[in-house]
Amino acid sequence: MSIAEIYQQFISGLQQTGPIEFIAVLAGIGSVWFSRKENILVYPVGLINTIFYIYLSIKGHLFGEASVNLYYSIMSIYGWVLWSRKDKTKQELVLYITYSSRKEWIHQLLFFATFYVAIFTALTWAQKAFAPEAIPWADAFASATAYTGMWLMARKKVESWIWWIATNMASIPLYFIKGYVFTSVQFVVLFVLAIAGWVEWRRRGTDEQRNKERTNRRI
Repeated sequence: MSIAEIYQQFISGLQQTGPIEFIAVLAGIGSVWFSRKENILVYPVGLINTIFYIYLSIKGHLFGEASVNLYYSIMSIYGWVLWSRKDKTKQELVLYITYSSRKEWIHQLLFFATFYVAIFTALTWAQKAFAPEAIPWADAFASATAYTGMWLMARKKVESWIWWIATNMASIPLYFIKGYVFTSVQFVVLFVLAIAGWVEWRRRGTDEQRNKERTNRRI
């Protein structure tokens, strides 16, 4: 496909973008912006995005992405609860940004591998049975990295952004090929925001660790 053809498909796709996809894209960008700022609005705004994309993904035979957005919705409620939790005595938030230990990294990789194999297997069957538009390996990768990123985001792990970067990179061409051009543009923006979020959370995670070490020394 030439650059002119890609450009034409891009313009055509934007013209065909419906209001549901438009709102979902704006909510998705907003939720990532709030997550970068460690603002709890990430979850209510994110729920708007995920609920709309469940509908759009099923409509476009992106069943892996539909499962991701269902998972997002559930984990958004879970993360909302965790991020809201406060110490009863000090009335301070209990959860703060931290880095993953080596053991936690192993858990993340196993978590990703398990979901990748499960989703890839399911989508391979679906492709043969009733969804020829499915792209099992790409959809499974985008889904499994997103599953992992969302789980770690709820726990305020710095490494969640690494998984989000991988998700966005895979989703840009995936949605473009499927005809959701405006959504593909969203993932370009989210890719940039994910890099910014990774940088921001690395700084905050380091500051939190230093503050914790100072507190422990005083004790």
